[in-house]
Amino acid sequence: MKRTNTFAVRPLSNKGEQLLRELLDASAALWNEANYERLMRYNDEEGYEDEDVWDADTGRLEGTYKGVLGASTAQQVIRKNSEAWRGFFDTKNKYHDESNTSVTEHPEPPGFWGNKDDGRKLHTVIRNTSYTIEWGDCSRLEILVGNELKDRYGHTGRLRLEIAGNPNWPEYEKQGRLDLWYDETDSTFRASQPVTVSDGVRAIPLADETAALDIGANNLVACTTTAGEQYLYEGRELFQRFRETTREIARLQSKLEEGQYSSKRIRRLYRKRTRRRDHAEEALCRDLLERLYKDGVDTVYIGGLTDVLDTHWSVETNAKTHNFWAFEKFTKRLACTAEEYGLTVEVRSEAWTSQECPQCGSTDRTTRHQDTLTCPCGFEGHADLTASETFLRRHAEQAVRPMARPVRFEWDDHDWSGIPYPHERPKEQRTDPSTVHRDGNVASGESA
Repeated sequence: MKRTNTFAVRPLSNKGEQLLRELLDASAALWNEANYERLMRYNDEEGYEDEDVWDADTGRLEGTYKGVLGASTAQQVIRKNSEAWRGFFDTKNKYHDESNTSVTEHPEPPGFWGNKDDGRKLHTVIRNTSYTIEWGDCSRLEILVGNELKDRYGHTGRLRLEIAGNPNWPEYEKQGRLDLWYDETDSTFRASQPVTVSDGVRAIPLADETAALDIGANNLVACTTTAGEQYLYEGRELFQRFRETTREIARLQSKLEEGQYSSKRIRRLYRKRTRRRDHAEEALCRDLLERLYKDGVDTVYIGGLTDVLDTHWSVETNAKTHNFWAFEKFTKRLACTAEEYGLTVEVRSEAWTSQECPQCGSTDRTTRHQDTLTCPCGFEGHADLTASETFLRRHAEQAVRPMARPVRFEWDDHDWSGIPYPHERPKEQRTDPSTVHRDGNVASGESA
């Protein structure tokens, strides 16, 4: 199965950092030139009429840059650009196919990696045979560089970089092409290594319990298990920071000169916003699935995306579901991480679970106010946790045990939780026991 090791890298000297920056900058320049040649042909610009994007003389460009990058890296940069164009044409065909509803927005051709004036995006790709990684107490990465660059800096052999952190997959059968870039958000060089690992690496579930997830806009995930555990991951603060960054981007865009569409500061904010969201989502998947594995869960039900979009209709919630939360991307990440623990993820319909009263079964008499669901029959409980429990009871084959007090998590920019109950951290709280219905209903959501 395919997996990815992502880690930070550090040059061992100032000269090594300068060499690495020049390597990444030259890769970005090669990407831009190859992309420009293809874009001119795609747009039928003057002098390029009746030419195909694949007619671009990438061989000439490869020869120009191989002295700095090395022939294999120059080839990989051009190959990555070719993959981007093939992906664009494939998406464009889907967009114009009336029977295909997976693409709703008109696709745009591949973009450039910045420019010389505003700053290029420092990024390169290294062929799987042109780098080596050694994991251990002093983990390191060695990459191939071109002879011109080595002569310029008096360097011999491959460029050696220190690796910070531990890999998720230190043992693998095959390594793929390495992506290496400079992250301006936190001024760090980072690398992404695709690997192929044996199916035997996956864990074996400890039992046969089931869990159901209600994915929402304010509370990102509400989870209920047949083992009687409930987890709530709160997302309001994350979304608020997302909106603040979006407003700042809009403010900076309003101050751009006529004809200017972006700036180095705006691009940095876009990257920062995306990276912060993705980091929180990835950490949520890891934290939740570790807990579910320990609870003995082997199957996780997750609601279909269409149910969520049909239910959420407000402008603010629409922004959360379409821009911030990225449901489809999250569900793919969840399924990928679940595979590590041997858990199965299944998409099931969760229609009406957010409105259904678990006490009397009514869907048209219930009322939701913020996080609370109430019913004239006397039920009052946390709306999202109630939905996840209803969702679970609807699809689980085994009996659902009485619920323990739900645990509520908030994001602190690093993780969602620390040591589990009873040794709780400020961001991990059991909900107020006075709000729990002893007949199995869930808490109202107020934290202790």
